[in-house]
Amino acid sequence: MNFSAIMGRIGKDLAIDLGTANTLIHMAGEGLVCDEPSVVAIQERPPDGRRILAAGSAAKRMLGRTPRDIRAIRPLKEGVVADFEATEAMLRYFIRKVHKGKRLIRPRIVIGVPVGCTEVERRAACEAGRAAGGSEVHLIEEPMAAAIGAGLPFAEPTGSMIVDIGGGTTEVAVISLGGVVYSRSVRVGGDAMDEAIIQYTKHKFNLLIGERTAESVKMVLGSAYSAQDEPSRQMTVNGRDLIAGIPKTIQLCDDEIREALNEPVEQVVQAIRQGLENCPPELSADIADQGVVLAGGGALLGNLRERITHETGLDVRLAPAPLTAVADGAGRVLEELDLLKEVRVR
Repeated sequence: MNFSAIMGRIGKDLAIDLGTANTLIHMAGEGLVCDEPSVVAIQERPPDGRRILAAGSAAKRMLGRTPRDIRAIRPLKEGVVADFEATEAMLRYFIRKVHKGKRLIRPRIVIGVPVGCTEVERRAACEAGRAAGGSEVHLIEEPMAAAIGAGLPFAEPTGSMIVDIGGGTTEVAVISLGGVVYSRSVRVGGDAMDEAIIQYTKHKFNLLIGERTAESVKMVLGSAYSAQDEPSRQMTVNGRDLIAGIPKTIQLCDDEIREALNEPVEQVVQAIRQGLENCPPELSADIADQGVVLAGGGALLGNLRERITHETGLDVRLAPAPLTAVADGAGRVLEELDLLKEVRVR
């Protein structure tokens, strides 16, 4: 047995959902062991270079509150590695955390990647996993992992449509016989919804709000479809007046946020419609019978299922655990090596 294989046995193998907004880690035999924001706090210290101060929740609390020499950044953009060094440091921090600080750790790693990412982006994910301490790194497309995690009959000769709405991308895929028959990736997700809210308050109220405030507004007031019997909701929002330059407080209602979110939501709906239009006829019949399954954090947007049903006429349901579907699916693949050989990205 070679040194790499021996070291791989010291640390338990890991399945990682390396998301734009959050990183989730499934450990073999233990289940989900890490759910942290994909944020890194970096201190710029010339001529010493960069120093990683914090990662995960501790770094997210620094967003928008750092002095000049410290930056809190998201090293992944639209589902792919944008800052290799910061991604490596973040992964190394999370891997050590789940292994209780042990340093001689060389686990086998499975990482979920967007179905539309390029060869360069896939290589960057592999290299980041290896640099963070992985003895072997395998990639799996996120829609396939989400389908497995959602319990869909992915290996059977029947069509299943999975829609994974993450922080940076929305992945639409039709799965059959253990493979992806059709896939489409659009670079719109939870971050685009937050940005839409920021731009809405900026143009309508001359109020500049931060990312964390926009995310809170989305979670409290956000919806994709207006239900007749639903009571109106309001929320107090603080920001900076763009004209006077001083703090300002306004009241936002759910109708306004629904209007702000209409464009990114429509892009998600159009991606699903294009998937249905490009699906082989036999599989279309299966999807008409079984409906569409939603996964990812963006799937929790209020009344999104009702909006998609209204637009497509199909039954739409949430995965049993939409937030962890990709990590759960990648974790199952990690523990069944025969399945890994079938579904990994080659």
